[in-house]
Amino acid sequence: MMIDYLTLMLINMSAGLFLLGCFVWRDLDTPEDFGRWVPPFAICGLVAAIGGFAITFTWPLPQPYNSAFGEMSVLLGVLWVGLALALAKKWELLPLAIFAVFAGAAAAVLGIRILDLGLTKKPVLSAAGFILCGICGVFSPLIAWQSSNKGLRLIGMLVLFAASAIWALTGYSSYWLHMLVAK
Repeated sequence: MMIDYLTLMLINMSAGLFLLGCFVWRDLDTPEDFGRWVPPFAICGLVAAIGGFAITFTWPLPQPYNSAFGEMSVLLGVLWVGLALALAKKWELLPLAIFAVFAGAAAAVLGIRILDLGLTKKPVLSAAGFILCGICGVFSPLIAWQSSNKGLRLIGMLVLFAASAIWALTGYSSYWLHMLVAK
């Protein structure tokens, strides 16, 4: 069994998506509270971007997984770093959300293709994780634009929490399996 750091990236992504769901629900429309979100988004962004770049450049995973997990981690990581910076500066979030549309569309395409090809050990779960992340990205401009709409924010939060749960399940079960090698 091959051991890699994809587990770290999955748990980081899970934490970041959960934090983003909390932010969308609690503070998206209150710029005076943005500052408290800067450190966790910066941490998630750095871990995702560094890990994603490493996978993208070194290809430690079987071929199709390097693109799917590495490149998407880079896009998500730079989005979180950008979000941390935007929150720190109290900048408008809509331009960042527009970038997220393209990253989200790529994630959705990858999710559909993972399901189509039966990739990963649990293709339905992996596809659902990618597709839910994609939906979040594609619809993020709407939520940023309508930040006072609690209904939209609730839906966004729930989708983010669902994606977080999928990646947490995937990551923690992978950690569990990685320990078998040490035995």
